[in-house]
Amino acid sequence: MPLTHQVILITGAGGGLGSTAALTLAKQGAHIILLDKNIPKLEAAYDAITAAQAPEPIIYPFDLAGANENEFQELADKIDEKYGSLQGVLHSAVELSAFSPIAVTSTKDWGHTLNVNLNAPFLLSRVLLPVLQKSSHASIVFTSDSSARTAPAFSGAYGVSKIALEGLAKILAEELEASGKIRVNTLIPGPVDSPLRKRVYPAEDKSRLPSMASLAAVYLYLFGSESIGVTGQAIDARTFHL
Repeated sequence: MPLTHQVILITGAGGGLGSTAALTLAKQGAHIILLDKNIPKLEAAYDAITAAQAPEPIIYPFDLAGANENEFQELADKIDEKYGSLQGVLHSAVELSAFSPIAVTSTKDWGHTLNVNLNAPFLLSRVLLPVLQKSSHASIVFTSDSSARTAPAFSGAYGVSKIALEGLAKILAEELEASGKIRVNTLIPGPVDSPLRKRVYPAEDKSRLPSMASLAAVYLYLFGSESIGVTGQAIDARTFHL
């Protein structure tokens, strides 16, 4: 199994894409740290991984929007203490309640969305960099949206956060490129039949969409040895092929 002895942290691990990635990577031998605020969903992801006889994951309940800087640092310290290094981080947590005009977006909703989708990935990446740098090769993957670059009307704080997130990934990739240790890329999953998609596009015919399991190959690529040396890229799952 190509990911044996790899330790990978996944945010939003109780969500559709996060749990799909967790199971996919665990089946290849990775030790997964499941991070989410929803404990029942974390437990479901844990059960799916253990049922597949993959390495037992760790559940880490964590509220990305509500945690303070010290709590982020405590998470990094615990990972360092338990594992000594970290080989991957997948930022899969997302906040998108509904599409709405900027004119009616409340300050609270704006701040909460940016906290989950942008500020938390920044903070988490920053505190984990020292642990990632202890690995000979490590991968940070941010999750964006196929519509981010077009900045469509009514995408609001979600749209702004994804545009900014791609910029953050690009900047971080360039800053870390010289060391050759940590690669940073953005995954664009494209429309898939996920719980979030069902909620946001309730009238859409989901039978026409790819399943979440269709993303397995791109997750394995981004965290596997094949992507070593690939950094600063936006990988679109719809056009991905090895």
